[in-house]
Amino acid sequence: MTLIMTYRPITDVWFLARAKLKGSKKYYGAYLGGFPERARALLGVTINDPVLHVCGGMAKLYPYKYGFGRMDKTLDLDPKTEPDFLQDARQPFPRGFRAVLIDPPYSMEDAEKYEVGNGVYPQPNLLVKNGIEAVEIGQRVGIIHYILPSPPKISRFVAVCAVLCGFNNRVRIYSVFERI
Repeated sequence: MTLIMTYRPITDVWFLARAKLKGSKKYYGAYLGGFPERARALLGVTINDPVLHVCGGMAKLYPYKYGFGRMDKTLDLDPKTEPDFLQDARQPFPRGFRAVLIDPPYSMEDAEKYEVGNGVYPQPNLLVKNGIEAVEIGQRVGIIHYILPSPPKISRFVAVCAVLCGFNNRVRIYSVFERI
């Protein structure tokens, strides 16, 4: 007899506000207020666990104390963001993190607003694949984007949350995958 388990992912809707970065810096695409704290909870990590923020060079300037931990590192292709790993996110990610949080440009048009441009636009399915390959079994990868990526074969779909920032804005989707 074969046992078939059905798994129902966590679903939610988050209404968040824009956050001001430390030092009053401005950056297109910075985390919304409250997003990293909620994202960490669904990744199953605490503020003391090391998280890799992919396409997240400015994440270290997030102003709230439970969003970016002292063990967290950033990976970004833009040297002006002073990332810990100056790297194209389309390449394999560094290992040794309890979770990966990915916040890429959400479209080719959005990518044009970043220093590196849309010629290096990372597709969300590839980013999730790179993240899943960089974590251990039972660890998670989250991505915020306009689309819901397909889970890689060595992962399961854990959660999806609609992320809204006021009226007349596009909804973003935060999805979480776990390596199996």
